[in-house]
Amino acid sequence: MAEISESGKKLTVKIVYYGPALSGKTTNLIGLHDQLTGGEKGELMSLDTKGDRTLFFDLLPLSITTDSRFRVVVKLFTVPGQVAHDATRKAVLSRTDGVVFVADSQTGQSTNNAESFENLENNCRRLGIDFSNLPLVVQFNKRDLASVESEEKIIETWGPSGIPIVFASALQGKGVVETFRTVMALCYLRLDEILELSSAYGIHEKDFLRLCNAV
Repeated sequence: MAEISESGKKLTVKIVYYGPALSGKTTNLIGLHDQLTGGEKGELMSLDTKGDRTLFFDLLPLSITTDSRFRVVVKLFTVPGQVAHDATRKAVLSRTDGVVFVADSQTGQSTNNAESFENLENNCRRLGIDFSNLPLVVQFNKRDLASVESEEKIIETWGPSGIPIVFASALQGKGVVETFRTVMALCYLRLDEILELSSAYGIHEKDFLRLCNAV
């Protein structure tokens, strides 16, 4: 759950990028760091490991100040994709306000995507996160590669879930900001419902979306 300090006039929001190993979670954060111009951004902290880009997590902090003088800080995390690091995935996922599930578009990756998504759902349940109301976006990454599942097949398989789907090539910077904008809009709606951000604190959806301004 987002942390809000009335005395400190600060709202902290947590977004987690989840998905199978090497699907492009870290590449998304790199792309955001390169493209976003809508607010302040810290340095991208990344731990690289052999066999999987992320052993623990990557962190990219972003922030803006609203007209009501509240500082909105968004912390973006990634989780390791390897099954062996599931305890770490749960620790990073804890108290998240929204999730971007980064799927691998390559043919032959459907099982890995499905298993990782099931793992996300199971870990949310274990952590007491209401999965049915969780702001969630599915990004199908690596659309720049030659052998990928068609958009039609992906929509046929994933569309009935009602979860927004974005097609992307994070390596080329395509779809990265669109994905972030979509999850931020969903996060705002959910947090406004719970915390009454607009009426109580003067924090509006436009403030969240200012963070999504790109080059």
